[in-house]
Amino acid sequence: MRRRWYYIKRAIRADRPFFVAAAVLFLMAALAVGSRDWLGAAVSRYGDQYGLSMARTVMKEWIPAAGRQKGRSGPAALEPVLFSYLGSMETETAPAADPAYEKMTARREGADPGKGAQQETGETGRREEAGRPKDADQAGAEGAGQTHEAPGQVQGNGEASPEEGEAAGSSQALAGTAGGRFPGLGIHMEKLADYDYMMQNFYSIHPTTTAGRELMDAEHFLSMDLSLDLGNGQDGSTAQMAPKEPQILIYHTHSQETFSDYPENPEATITGVGAYLSELLEGKGYSVIHDDGVYDYRDGKLDRSRAYTYALEGIQGILQKYPSIEVVLDLHRDGVAEGTRLVTEINGKPTAKIMFFNGTSQTPDGPIEYLPNPNREANLAFSFQMQLKAAGMYPGFTRKIYLKGLRYNQHVRARSALIEVGAQTNTYEEARNAMEPLAHILDQVLRGS
Repeated sequence: MRRRWYYIKRAIRADRPFFVAAAVLFLMAALAVGSRDWLGAAVSRYGDQYGLSMARTVMKEWIPAAGRQKGRSGPAALEPVLFSYLGSMETETAPAADPAYEKMTARREGADPGKGAQQETGETGRREEAGRPKDADQAGAEGAGQTHEAPGQVQGNGEASPEEGEAAGSSQALAGTAGGRFPGLGIHMEKLADYDYMMQNFYSIHPTTTAGRELMDAEHFLSMDLSLDLGNGQDGSTAQMAPKEPQILIYHTHSQETFSDYPENPEATITGVGAYLSELLEGKGYSVIHDDGVYDYRDGKLDRSRAYTYALEGIQGILQKYPSIEVVLDLHRDGVAEGTRLVTEINGKPTAKIMFFNGTSQTPDGPIEYLPNPNREANLAFSFQMQLKAAGMYPGFTRKIYLKGLRYNQHVRARSALIEVGAQTNTYEEARNAMEPLAHILDQVLRGS
């Protein structure tokens, strides 16, 4: 016993600066919990980064040889399990260079392992593609991500998942319409007013966030008027001249995302898909700016850890130059397991499925104070109205709306949306075909039709 205390005291004396630093850290944490001011945000931001290192050092001092010999028992035998748990935490929650995106990231099961080289790293829930880290998110979309495939959404043959099929069946079995503006859907407002029904059939929620009854109000979402004033004497038809002032901005936080037929087809990129969506919307009378700026490739290498920071700088410059812009769309390509095919058929064409993605700017513990989004409810209403339009006009085209804990630059406009178009297993043709029903859905919502 004396010998054991001798080694313990010796370890403490040898690492006295470390234990002093640990005491200071815990004191700061206690002050933060008590005051809940800016110090709390700072501790929260950096605590994860250094907490694991501190835990590992303490364990190595107190259990110096644990788990290294076969047949050991007692506390020493727990080391492999403890270190395995710590290792998984480090992979899932360690913050990257951009805390506004990566801080709340978490690995999701069934994520994209890539063609021998893709795996999730960390808000959306984002992944690495061919050794290139993708910051959802999550997601995360952050993120994320940028990799937001929700549980129950993976299909291998292009058919709807059981949840999607059940939702479509329930919807079609009901009479009436939602708010009178979603013909063909057949959902009573009383049904949508049921929180459990709404969340089960229309949403997937990542563990980094929560969506309570006070926030997820279908009647409120549908009551919001998200239509645009097209101006220039336009009467709502689709054959007018485009307005002079830009109204819609399309951009790509992760511009380097490609589809399965790249590089054989050099156009098979998410920016190519965005260019086609821009063309379709201009044909419907909107004035569109397509920003093909690169935000995830810097200094000769892919840098998705700060892509959302770079993208925010870019789009804020555009919005300052063109304050008339009211709609901001961040177009992405998701990442899924290689055996997954997110494809359906619309108008006789193979079409990639899409997914609307919302950042909630809150964790299960409450709002993320340094990521405020005054447009959060309008963002949620925007995606929900488009989701209902899609369910009525193109059943099976959309996956469930994915909710994750960060902001994803959706605070810049009330009509902001992050849209995942297919995945790396889709062809460029399938992704491009998806822009036709998406343009139709957007047009319907933006005209209040």
